[in-house]
Amino acid sequence: MAEQRADVIIIGGGMVGLALAIGLADAGLEVTVVEAREPPAWQRDHVSNRVSAVTPASRRILERLGAWEAIAAGRVSPFEAIRAWDAAGHPGVTFDAADRGEPCLGYIIENPLIQDALRQAAGRRHRVSLYCPVGVEELDVGADSATVRLDDGRRLRGRLLVGADGASSLVRRHAGIGVAEHDYGQRGIVATVATEQHHGATARQRFLPAGPLALLPLADGRCSLVWSATAERARELEAMDEAAFNTALSGASEEVLGRVTASGDRAAFPLRRLHARAYVAPRVALVGDAAHVIHPLAGQGVNLGFLDAAALVDVLAAAREADRDIGGVGALRRYARWRRGDNAFMQRAMDGFQWLFSNDDPVRGILRNLGLSVTDRLAPAKALFVDHALGRRGELPSLARG
Repeated sequence: MAEQRADVIIIGGGMVGLALAIGLADAGLEVTVVEAREPPAWQRDHVSNRVSAVTPASRRILERLGAWEAIAAGRVSPFEAIRAWDAAGHPGVTFDAADRGEPCLGYIIENPLIQDALRQAAGRRHRVSLYCPVGVEELDVGADSATVRLDDGRRLRGRLLVGADGASSLVRRHAGIGVAEHDYGQRGIVATVATEQHHGATARQRFLPAGPLALLPLADGRCSLVWSATAERARELEAMDEAAFNTALSGASEEVLGRVTASGDRAAFPLRRLHARAYVAPRVALVGDAAHVIHPLAGQGVNLGFLDAAALVDVLAAAREADRDIGGVGALRRYARWRRGDNAFMQRAMDGFQWLFSNDDPVRGILRNLGLSVTDRLAPAKALFVDHALGRRGELPSLARG
């Protein structure tokens, strides 16, 4: 079978891998995407329990990639405020988009809808070839190119190999890149829930000793639940029937939206932090969960991945314009310097929140109350948080800029 050539081979056709492929194709590069599994299609008559809190910066990326129109035609729930409080009785703090002159802080969108829209957009690019479902049989990275042998016998060759293949990245392992990893000892439970009161376009998060509980507003008035709990407590919650689970959730959320009246299918996944010790190697780059995994309490995972993709597009487009090797270490190091520090900062911030809030230590309780009180009363502190939520902080890639 003839060898098929491309400028860039991306292993992983999820949201981040597809966003990267489209951006690179628009920059004039030939791209091949390899995905092992056919993703579940978005269903108009069923709300998925896997959602993302998409920032305005990520929306701009999706708009410029030609995916936002299809997303907006599906189901999108803008949220105008975030309210956070703890289990120790402090009234908490509220962050409002209006305080920064913005219509919303972000959008709750089902992952399958984002994926579908990106696949449609990729299908409109003649420079993108998508192989799915097909697995990788063998990887070989040489001095001048990377070769991929697929399990259907096809061979691919490119100047750069990108790992967008998740936390257990085959590309990362093959490149010999290690990780710093931490198991939080928690599981995240996700479900779609109905409550007595409407969410009012506000995302709510209560910090419990065992982990945070988030109620994220959905377009139909229900909420998407993300409940982090110890592994033991999570198993108890997973085993409950619907009535018992609704009662437990009503209590844990302090009935902030009244009683929970219904809950859909539940799923759970282990929570961990992971950070690749390097983002690049000769002819190899990592993006998204292949490079970093963070706690979901701030909902930033996919947004960091989209920024990775957009930054790599900028770096490779500049290398191409300057007639430099897009797989060379010189070009790739700029991407690594750009993104690794920002992602590490976000991981440290999430770990700080986890340390401060997910416990019943009275000393940390005093610190929590002080921090929440100061933040709620200090306009610059609230503005800083909102700017991070909006994606205004740091050096933004061109696709993400306003």
